[in-house]
Amino acid sequence: MTADRDEQLSASFSLAELTVSDTAARLRIDNTPDAAVLANLRRLAVLLEEVRGLLGRPLVITSGFRAPKLNRAVGGSATSVHVIGLAADFIAPPLSAIQACRQIAESKLVFDQLIWGRTFTHIALRLAAPRRQLMRLAPNGRWVMGLPQGEPNDVDG
Repeated sequence: MTADRDEQLSASFSLAELTVSDTAARLRIDNTPDAAVLANLRRLAVLLEEVRGLLGRPLVITSGFRAPKLNRAVGGSATSVHVIGLAADFIAPPLSAIQACRQIAESKLVFDQLIWGRTFTHIALRLAAPRRQLMRLAPNGRWVMGLPQGEPNDVDG
């Protein structure tokens, strides 16, 4: 299947925006989604629209779909749902990543996983029932449960 990169998946998000990758271009990795992944990206775009509305500002997608070869090249998790089109990393300037995470966590939005990655927010869906799992990247590089309390810093992250 050849996906149309110009396809709008929602009012604000295009297929190109959710599949673009400098790493894929540099390493000549085909990052074209198949039909099943495309269906998932449409679901993800609906969630991203809800996030955009909640935050009241555009989202800049820093990572969306990653073909398995691309996911390995960027050091992504072997269990990452980026590879099935159900996760995106984004920034929403001028909000910090923690501000965006807290607003999403306090909302009624339906998501599976929300991660504060220090400089970005990761949000994901899953095929099963959503868990509303909250996580953060600790200063030691490990993923831990929950968002930081108070203002995050490099000590308590």
